Amino acid sequence: MATAAADDIEETARKVQATIRYVDPGDFVTRRYVSQGEEINTGTYSDHRVIVRDGMPIRDHFQLDTHGFMIAKNPTAITDFHDKEMVDRLYEREVEDHVRRLTGADKVVARGWMIRTSADLTERARQKSENYQHTGGIQPPAGEAHIDINTPTAQRMAEMTYKKEFPDGPGYKRFLISSYWRTFSPPPQDVPLAVCDGRTSHSGEEKSNTLFVVDEFPKGDALTAPVEGEEEMMAATIPSFSPEHRWWYFSNMQADDVLLFKFHDSDHSRTWRCPHTAFIDPSFPDAHTRASIEVRSVAFFE
Repeated sequence: MATAAADDIEETARKVQATIRYVDPGDFVTRRYVSQGEEINTGTYSDHRVIVRDGMPIRDHFQLDTHGFMIAKNPTAITDFHDKEMVDRLYEREVEDHVRRLTGADKVVARGWMIRTSADLTERARQKSENYQHTGGIQPPAGEAHIDINTPTAQRMAEMTYKKEFPDGPGYKRFLISSYWRTFSPPPQDVPLAVCDGRTSHSGEEKSNTLFVVDEFPKGDALTAPVEGEEEMMAATIPSFSPEHRWWYFSNMQADDVLLFKFHDSDHSRTWRCPHTAFIDPSFPDAHTRASIEVRSVAFFE
């Protein structure tokens, strides 16, 4: 068990008592519906009190292939992350270059970006948007422990991305799908991101959570009614609570700090995934509203 074997340096970390939401064990339909400025999940979820350790003072200790996450520094040319044209034009290329350098991959392809904020998005959610696309927008922080993709989704995403971007390429021996996460609001942030040591992530039950991108949310029984071909749709992995999960965060992240964490690494001899979620940090009662940007990418090792 990774917790029992943790390095002594990890035991020096400051500990925060926090609440993290997990899906309950049991047999029910789990789906995630997203629309502009709003997200809902089907199924039942419960809050659990956990310890979240502050990794910032020992930031250089964390290794992507050991913990499933790492923190690094990388200045950005973006002067306003709410300038969609600027972000579209510059940021994904920055991310691809940095992920390539951090991982040693031969090729990296960004797969879209999303801003998340703890600010009130009620008015935004009321503004209906036809043909809503779940990229390049603003959403609330993640509300529960999850990994954005399950194994079948990861395999399909890697195969389709490589075939589209590198049709004449030699093929790949390994792929890595990850999130590149940066907060651009002043520290400390009120609702930071927690990441779970991937070595502890396999305890307890887990489910697939199918993603539905919609203009308007279904009502009542329609939320869980059978959908043809659902098994081929994009789906996340959501774990149930386990006391073995070992949670970390990095307090007072600056705008040039970036957190890289794994959604799926096809090489399972390494730590190959990292559950994560937002949480309310009680350490700083006068914390600032969180605003962050995340970019999903696929790295290929040929």
